[in-house]
Amino acid sequence: MRFDLLIKNGRLIDPASRRDGQFDVAVYRGRVAAVEPSIPASAAASVVDATGLLVVPGLVDLHTHVYHGATYWGIEPDPVAARTGVTTWLDVGSAGAWNVIGLRDFVARKSQARIYAYLNISGIGLTAPTWESANLGYLDVPLATKMAEANRDFVIGIKTRIDVNTVGGNGAEPLRRARTVADDVGMPLMVHIGKGPPTIEEVLTYLKPGDILTHCCTGHNMRLIDEKGRPLEAARRAQDAGVILDIGHGAGSFDFETAEAMLSHGMRPDVISSDIHQLSVRGPMFDLPTTLSKFLTLGMSLPDVIASATARPAAAMGLAGQVGSLAVGANADIALFRLEQGSFSFADVFSHTRTGAQRLVCEGTYLGGRLMSRAPEPPPAPWIA
Repeated sequence: MRFDLLIKNGRLIDPASRRDGQFDVAVYRGRVAAVEPSIPASAAASVVDATGLLVVPGLVDLHTHVYHGATYWGIEPDPVAARTGVTTWLDVGSAGAWNVIGLRDFVARKSQARIYAYLNISGIGLTAPTWESANLGYLDVPLATKMAEANRDFVIGIKTRIDVNTVGGNGAEPLRRARTVADDVGMPLMVHIGKGPPTIEEVLTYLKPGDILTHCCTGHNMRLIDEKGRPLEAARRAQDAGVILDIGHGAGSFDFETAEAMLSHGMRPDVISSDIHQLSVRGPMFDLPTTLSKFLTLGMSLPDVIASATARPAAAMGLAGQVGSLAVGANADIALFRLEQGSFSFADVFSHTRTGAQRLVCEGTYLGGRLMSRAPEPPPAPWIA
């Protein structure tokens, strides 16, 4: 058999397969066909020399907003995917029961990159900046259940944003309804936290193993640390029980001090995601590789950082072995990165900065073994200052 593509001489970091070293990766008909210390160049139709580069599974971004053109927050996914190494996007809550078909038909099915969705408990999704759960009439449990059931190939979870701006005076009622839908359809629940009420302790009582708490390093009053910088016992118990802690950096949800406090007490995020959208893509988040670089700066190891954006989010999505891995038989979604050395300033959402010595720079994104071409990204939406 002659391979379609061979990537040679790179450092393969594939946490799902427990590989970290120099390996060649061969691709045939869109899937990984062989992973060996050395494969002859003559065995493939096309050869890429990855000397000096990291070869990793295509990144899996667990928290994104890609409903471009129909929501306040959505970005166009493919131009960003090509320059960042992200090959699988999970759009969380951009669409609700009333507009999820549009996300599926007009974005996901037309995109090169793989796109899945968590359905917003609010029927309007994120059409507006916030307020989607302030009107309980939008939170139709039977309809959300019906739409999730009818689109199981695309909808893989339920999402609700729980903060005072989003829920208005409804407290935890949107969370209760989202919990009901998630249980009825047997899907995980993702909960956004920020500024309460309700309290973080109340939110945590609704979460079950496999659910996702996003914005886990928020600097607002639903933080997972106390006033002395120690992780809340309720948060530790939740993570120990299997609740997934997700970064979801975004434009308002990542605080260096919170992250440092959690890491210093051995409380590591399970997943590092971007929360990329119309605002955050212009800083201080920028993209998933930049977010990963911040955690290198905070002392996480390179393999751990890569696992947090490949194997772990793939498992959280129920897609382990399909994406987030370069095991033989997996989809040949591959990202090439240069680990650039120097002095780099990184900012959180409060303009606090840290200086790092390394950053990840994407040199190529392959989807199903094909190089994604880079294209200009659309200008900011008219409502973005």
